Amino acid sequence: MTQDAAAIATLEEPRFVAETGVAARVAHLAEPVLAQLGYRIVRVRLMQQNGQTLQIMAERPDGAMTIDDCEAASQALSPELDVADLIANEYRLEISSPGVDRPLVRLSDFLRAISHEAKIELTHPLASGRKRFRGIIRGVEGEGHDAMLMLERTDAGPDEEKTVSLPLADLDEGRLVLTEALIRESLRAGKHQQAEEQQDEADAEQRPRRGPGRFRGPAQQKQKPLVPAGVQTQFKKAGGKQKPTGRSRGE
Repeated sequence: MTQDAAAIATLEEPRFVAETGVAARVAHLAEPVLAQLGYRIVRVRLMQQNGQTLQIMAERPDGAMTIDDCEAASQALSPELDVADLIANEYRLEISSPGVDRPLVRLSDFLRAISHEAKIELTHPLASGRKRFRGIIRGVEGEGHDAMLMLERTDAGPDEEKTVSLPLADLDEGRLVLTEALIRESLRAGKHQQAEEQQDEADAEQRPRRGPGRFRGPAQQKQKPLVPAGVQTQFKKAGGKQKPTGRSRGE
């Protein structure tokens, strides 16, 4: 994570995009529940493929979200959704991390994605009449809803501007493109994280051990980013009953 991204990535950092309808009501319910666990919503979708699936994509402010995190979020949200009864019919609850080719919904997401390729769609077209763009993220100017995204287009025609400035306040959808460069960076980040954890374990082995006592605290483990996303699913039935369907990797 860049220093700028780390400085603004918090649980309270607002999104540029928002859900509508049932998904918006689910997001309103889920946000405070997830915040208590240290997570924040990336996206909520109610999909109709193969029956209804409620997908809640979440993460920690640093972008990490493990399978254990997904399970913890699912256990916390499931009873709240049962009580609220926002979805009348049977549905599958899916808690997932953003994955490598993640949606870009906050300013810190775009700052982390500098030098990577993304697809951007705006709610309103620019003066050129275009509202869909694909290109390399070169930077972000401004703050909050006044921020402008600098995009070096890879889809520009011969007579079109190669570099455009896009108002993030008009963001409708943004997503990283799964490129070799993005995959390599994700793998390097995973190896770096693994090396740090191995060093921490080695340091812990060298420190004197203390037996149980009044000052002994619970062991803490670092969160590991998943590549691809971790997923926790549950099949929800009318009347609040649910049946866990296990854990898996991938969306």
